[in-house]
Amino acid sequence: MYEIIFFERAEKQFKKLPFEIRERISNVLERIKIRPLQFDAIKKLVNSPYYRLRVGDYRIILDIQQNKLIVFVIELGHRKNIYK
Repeated sequence: MYEIIFFERAEKQFKKLPFEIRERISNVLERIKIRPLQFDAIKKLVNSPYYRLRVGDYRIILDIQQNKLIVFVIELGHRKNIYK
């Protein structure tokens, strides 16, 4: 099972979100712990080593370390702001 680790910036962004959105994101992160790359909502970003996870209108930028079984949450936010 993979371990989920938040970068400091991602943790601050997560805490600023409304409670309902935080709950939804937490549930999805719990589900991807088993096999993150098999999850339909995860896609590789073009020209980047990172992945994105879609949770409604929110996006989570991830770095998946398969050899160490770690998923780093780099950044998260609304889809209109996250890719800037």
